[in-house]
Amino acid sequence: MTADVLSALRAKVRAVVHPAAEACVCGTETSVLADRPDGTVVRHAGTVAKAHAADTDPGELAARMAVAAHPRLDGILLPPLRPGAVESHGRPVTFWPYGSPVDRDDPDAAPWEAAAILLARLHRTPRSVLPPGIPAMRGPVKAAQAVARLQAAGPHPAADPVLRAWAVLPAWARDEAPMRYAHTLCHGDLHLGQLVRTLTEGRDGDWLLIDIDDLGLGEPAWDLARPAAWFACGLLPPDEWARFLTAYQKAGGPAVPADSDPWPALDVPARALTVQTAALAIAKSVAAERPLDEVETSVIDACGRMAAHPPELAGEYAT
Repeated sequence: MTADVLSALRAKVRAVVHPAAEACVCGTETSVLADRPDGTVVRHAGTVAKAHAADTDPGELAARMAVAAHPRLDGILLPPLRPGAVESHGRPVTFWPYGSPVDRDDPDAAPWEAAAILLARLHRTPRSVLPPGIPAMRGPVKAAQAVARLQAAGPHPAADPVLRAWAVLPAWARDEAPMRYAHTLCHGDLHLGQLVRTLTEGRDGDWLLIDIDDLGLGEPAWDLARPAAWFACGLLPPDEWARFLTAYQKAGGPAVPADSDPWPALDVPARALTVQTAALAIAKSVAAERPLDEVETSVIDACGRMAAHPPELAGEYAT
């Protein structure tokens, strides 16, 4: 992001916190929480401003914000501070309350159960109570974008197994056909960085899901796919995966059966997230002119194994 755009975003979030003042009167620094082409986030006091990607569809963003603000999603999604977006340097900007993120330095305290229960509640939201115009969940779109980014990075010795694993996925997982069961409200990009706790009466409150950019109607197994992929690649310990999956099933989540093998439903989405992770790893390593690290190599190796064995399709199991 250019300095002008970041400066404008800082000014906007300060103006929301201090609407009647010409300058900040609380003495709080404005901090940058994230700065990427698909989303720049700054914080001032208890308010967060997010500049979404320049190609964000205004109508789809408005629909997603309406979902986040809907009373039926209270206690599941972090609601926006304002109902709509404002424009800044060609990018829509939205405003949110600040929430405390998951502590990356304390992996033993990772809220896997809370994430699973929130997902189950999100997935069980009746479509009949939701506002109209909800777009499709963007999970497959993001996977396809990652592969396109890999291809644009140029030839790389590790790219072949990733592209072969991508090629054996069904068309819907590659964003080349509609999702099979696009009737469930999904987050679209679930990982522990998408959970925060807002401050309630001087203490951290319950966990809530954030980041609505990929939220929409789609295949709910996609929301379980990242931890499933990490588990399959050996990056998530079995006990943590079991905690997550069991909590989701006990909460009545519809993405997988409650009392039988979950992998027929998870296999394709988990493979797609593995490819997405590997593709981004290679593209980022090329851009930074650095070698792949051990974790990145393990995900690419998993793609090589996947390419040799076509995915196990979910068959008649409808989520």
